[in-house]
Amino acid sequence: MKVAIIGQGYVGLTISVFAAEHHTVVGFDMNQGVVGVLNSGKSHIEGVASSDLARWIAAGKYQATTDAAEIAGSDVVVIAVPTPLTADRKPDLSFVEAACKTIGENLKTPALIINESTSFPGTVRNLIKPEIEKHSVGAIAHLYAVSPERVDPGRVDWDQKNTPRLYAGLTPEASKAVRDFYSTFCNDLVEVSSPEVAEAAKLFENTFRQVNIALVNEFAQIAHALGISVYETLDAAATKPYGFMKFMPSAGVGGHCIPVDPSYLADAAARVGVPATFIERANEVNLEMAAYVVGRVAADNGGSLSGKSVQVIGVAYKPNVADTRETPAELVIEELKKAGANVSWHDPVVKSWRGGQSSSLGGSEIAIVVTMHDVVSSESVLASAPYVFDTTGKIKTKHTL
Repeated sequence: MKVAIIGQGYVGLTISVFAAEHHTVVGFDMNQGVVGVLNSGKSHIEGVASSDLARWIAAGKYQATTDAAEIAGSDVVVIAVPTPLTADRKPDLSFVEAACKTIGENLKTPALIINESTSFPGTVRNLIKPEIEKHSVGAIAHLYAVSPERVDPGRVDWDQKNTPRLYAGLTPEASKAVRDFYSTFCNDLVEVSSPEVAEAAKLFENTFRQVNIALVNEFAQIAHALGISVYETLDAAATKPYGFMKFMPSAGVGGHCIPVDPSYLADAAARVGVPATFIERANEVNLEMAAYVVGRVAADNGGSLSGKSVQVIGVAYKPNVADTRETPAELVIEELKKAGANVSWHDPVVKSWRGGQSSSLGGSEIAIVVTMHDVVSSESVLASAPYVFDTTGKIKTKHTL
């Protein structure tokens, strides 16, 4: 089959490489730079090997393009575009709407259209289908379905093949077509009764994590005020063999999913008149962690950071990946600058970010560890500054959450 995948980021490129083993894949992306890199056989994301990409290009099974006309004649079209938040942390579906316009204007024959982009329940039924039909020339009997992405950047134990995949079509015919497609490269397919169930499940998966991370972040503050170690307390609680799941405190949450998906669920709740109390409070707690961390550091350093040199170590949102989406390091740096600190950052995995470059480790009065990559040793971090505050629980210093 000919498969068009709209968006060649962390989700779209991953699907492209797995699907190319069994189908001919066109990867559409608006970014000419990304397309050029991909067509040279180089992957721009963790989790996709350049060797795999080059192999499928050489075999004529994959090509990237910025030409929307290339999706014409596709049997399957997968929407894998970002669904971020606006500046006021509301759902932004502009990328999905743009993808629908592209599909409607260029896909002239019936196809199976699958949304993998995370969004609120009802997106496929009430937004994607009408938007594509609005831009189509004439009535085309497409099949519509959803199969929410479950990509975890940098992870090697769970991938597109062995991660259970939820799916549902707007019609039984669409559900069968989705199963037939994904079964060519996915081992475990789980059909649910409607697209809305699949969409809501994806949101709740990450809302569950957001709420529990917020709970442990709040508990870290309580433990500090009580004069006990949050880490020792969590280890003690984790000895219970049932009814407890261990989460670790941090400077906040990052990545595309956990900081974003709960806001989509809260927005959906507001639309139907249900207060999303826990979700909203969890968002607040995690967003406030940066200010809490900087406040702790200031208190340990004479009550003020004005004029002091501070190095933030690790600006990726998680260890061993170069992904900086929604990274808590950004809020930490903002709070440090508000406090008058002279801020630099060190991250050998990210190297360049927000128009700046990673500085050499050391040379500051204060270091704040937000993310610890395996290539950075605890010893080098402890030697990097007279005062080191660790938000990860990985460094043996008395200055921790």
